[in-house]
Amino acid sequence: CEILSSLPLQMSLYFNVYFFPFWWLITVAILYLKYPILSDYYKFILVTIMILVSLTELIRLYLGYVGNLLEKVPELAGFWLLTLLPQLPVILFLLFNEGLKIHSLERAVHIIFAAFLSFQVLAAFFTLRRMVNTLATRFRLTEQFHRLEEQLPAPG
Repeated sequence: CEILSSLPLQMSLYFNVYFFPFWWLITVAILYLKYPILSDYYKFILVTIMILVSLTELIRLYLGYVGNLLEKVPELAGFWLLTLLPQLPVILFLLFNEGLKIHSLERAVHIIFAAFLSFQVLAAFFTLRRMVNTLATRFRLTEQFHRLEEQLPAPG
């Protein structure tokens, strides 16, 4: 029985679990410091982003762990989609939007987080592809085996 889970993806998830609280604390602290000088719409956007990223990251990491370790395709696909759609664009927005008056420490932690997310998108894609191909092959072999069993005469 071949192991389909990805060790590089699991290592990335493991380090991401420990990095995320660090990222969150730094981002919230810098947001608190620069909040008075931001325009009203950037204040609203940043608070909304922090809430969205916090909730999404918890769900995303759980799905990544379950999907990768237990070799479950739906959970890993959910992890991949949550990484690709809300998380990566939001972090890139925080990293490249100069209207946010980005601090150098903030830029550094956003770059590390964006690197984690980019690696996880690629690793999860290749892991998903391998899992789906292996499961499809197992399904076809099982189906052929059952057809052969039906064709054999009953013992007696």
